[in-house]
Amino acid sequence: MSPSSLESQIAEHPGTEHSEMHDHESPGNLALSSSDFSALEERVTRTVQLVKSERQARAAAEQRADSLDTQLGEQRALVKSMQEEVRSLNAERDQVRQRVERLLSQLDALEV
Repeated sequence: MSPSSLESQIAEHPGTEHSEMHDHESPGNLALSSSDFSALEERVTRTVQLVKSERQARAAAEQRADSLDTQLGEQRALVKSMQEEVRSLNAERDQVRQRVERLLSQLDALEV
């Protein structure tokens, strides 16, 4: 509610300002307000604790993600290296096979 509309309502009902203040200051309402405030304070405290724990969990998850990202990069490099080694070994095997086949054909030629 805007201040001007509040002032206009007070101006319309001039005698109610003091009676409304006394209604809010009665002992029963103070106890209720106190318990409401305590409940609110407890909820705020729990919310703050929850936010703190969630921030800690998020920070831990981010650190774990960074660590896993680093490991993934290392694994990719290792996989690439191993793929190159497999290609090299396959090429070497093909060369050895050709040499063995050549030697066997030369042996066959000698036996004839």
